[in-house]
Amino acid sequence: MTKSASCLWVTCPIIIGAGPSGLATAACLKQKGIPSLILERADCIASLWKLKTYDRLHLHLPKHFCELPLLGFPSDFPTYPTKNQFLDYLESYQNHFGLEPVFNKVVVSAEFDHRHGAWRVMTSGPEQEQIEYVSQWLIVATGENADEVMPFIEGMNDFGGPVIHSSSYRNGRSYEGKDVLVVGCGNSGMEVALDLANFNARTSLVVRDSVHVLPREMLGISTFGFLVQMIKWFPIRFVDRFVLLMSHLVLGDIEKLGFRRPKIGPLELKNVSGKSPVLDVGTVAKIKSGNIRVYPGIKRITFLGAEFVDGRKERFDAIILATGFKSNVPQWLKGADLFSEKDGMPRQPFPNGWKGEDGLYAVGFTRRGLLGAAFHATKVAEDIELQWRAEAPMLVDFSTALSL
Repeated sequence: MTKSASCLWVTCPIIIGAGPSGLATAACLKQKGIPSLILERADCIASLWKLKTYDRLHLHLPKHFCELPLLGFPSDFPTYPTKNQFLDYLESYQNHFGLEPVFNKVVVSAEFDHRHGAWRVMTSGPEQEQIEYVSQWLIVATGENADEVMPFIEGMNDFGGPVIHSSSYRNGRSYEGKDVLVVGCGNSGMEVALDLANFNARTSLVVRDSVHVLPREMLGISTFGFLVQMIKWFPIRFVDRFVLLMSHLVLGDIEKLGFRRPKIGPLELKNVSGKSPVLDVGTVAKIKSGNIRVYPGIKRITFLGAEFVDGRKERFDAIILATGFKSNVPQWLKGADLFSEKDGMPRQPFPNGWKGEDGLYAVGFTRRGLLGAAFHATKVAEDIELQWRAEAPMLVDFSTALSL
């Protein structure tokens, strides 16, 4: 049973999500004198970073590519801040701009009311109480990593040990001396495998799909920063060929280790599919030394372990699914053409895809990390400012929100 819903009219934009994207958008709006209402389903900001990431996580890109608008990282932070340093930065960001999200508000549905020309956002609280917020503007900032992807693998329910998603993994301390299978070879899967090996777990890694693995740095320079500079002067395919050559010199022939490179280069693949290359921080060396074994796709899970598509069968004590995350927008946003119902991502590729119809916006869905989120947060604030200035005389002050 749910308590009867109350309905509140707010005269400012509603932002759904208090992660980096939501905070950045609220800060950009506030800098222009525009308040906002941030609704967050968890009880803290940046819940993905705080509650669903492993301990050894660092930013994969240099900090100057990961700054939110209007406030940079502290100068004494390292080039690649740790998880806790990034969380400290976000808390400082929140405090600096005086942002006050409303926590424990799960958005049940959001739909545009054409009769009243406003968005109706229905939320549920911890006591199942429901509140409907109504606003002219709705900014979706839940991001592309809202919910875990849990794949179907034959026999997985029959496995005799624990099966967890990487979002529940913190470190390999409890796995020491155990046989652990990591499913997925993205950045998370590669780092979880490395962490397990560092804790002396007998670690195996499933590499089912083709993937580009690049060194995080080449000749002491950030690979990402190097690509950003080169793409300004050279065609994308030339840059791809060059970086793959350099990667081969640094990492060696990774195909001999069980990886398959995609047929097109890393930058071209990113533009076509949004799939990012893996930035290696030591996993390849562990594979070369034999501390991490590589297997192809899984045919089935058994009670004792797994059978792989190449016919090999192995025993495992635990399985960790580093199978990524997905947008959850289709679950609650109704009747909006901005997002695809298939994957919950904007239909238009970056740099577009941030603005829909009827005051609907998207921030954090660029497949370009924090850099893309910062860019779209700025664009959204600029666009809303034009409307805000024109309509300000007709708006009631936010602090005296009206109950409908």
